[in-house]
Amino acid sequence: MNGNRDQQAYDRGTNIFSPDGRLYQVEYAREAVRRGSASVGVRAEDGVVLAASRRLRSPLLEAESVEKLHEVDDHVGLASAGHVADARRLVDFGRRRAQGDRLRYGEAMGVEPFTKALTDHVQEYTQQGGARPFGAALLVGGMDDEPRLFETDPSGTPREWRATAIGANEGDVREFLEANYDDGLSVEQGVDLALEALAESRQDEEGVAPETVSVATVAPEYGELDDDERRSRLDALGLLDASAS
Repeated sequence: MNGNRDQQAYDRGTNIFSPDGRLYQVEYAREAVRRGSASVGVRAEDGVVLAASRRLRSPLLEAESVEKLHEVDDHVGLASAGHVADARRLVDFGRRRAQGDRLRYGEAMGVEPFTKALTDHVQEYTQQGGARPFGAALLVGGMDDEPRLFETDPSGTPREWRATAIGANEGDVREFLEANYDDGLSVEQGVDLALEALAESRQDEEGVAPETVSVATVAPEYGELDDDERRSRLDALGLLDASAS
């Protein structure tokens, strides 16, 4: 009985290590990310592509109200997976930090320093009593002198990638990117690769409707593709849901 109570203590404690050095609450937060709809990032020669699946729970839901891509500054965008409310808190923190640095120093914050400030904030929630880890992961895409793409996870660890995925079926999507990514991709080619990768994450569906995906590029400034552009891209790739054509 005592063994079971001890196990529950490690399980419930946000900042208590188990005997094998694990923080269970962080692992549960990662599981929340894996249960979220997929987001993909692709670093190209001339910019970064961010793309995300939008899960529409009802045909009455306004698709544009499901926000998975976020502009942080002119040169930085975020894609999220996991709990939407947690992701929005991190987006708000990132926007305040980026704008604070711009006002203080008179120039844009670098993508890597921005990512590390964000992950420092996330990491604090793995060691505070009375708090829990953020159940969200982010892809940070931006332009300094060159394109940069980073991933953050609920432990507060930043990683830099050429292409990656977070959320549902992230392992399969990452394998697809590893097999199809080439150095020297243009942003236009990166958009196509990101859409194909998102289709890979939705293996149980026949085709992709334009309202169920979001695509943004940072090249060099942040901008999102509109519904017609997404529809045209999906149609050209042979991925368009027949009911949406």
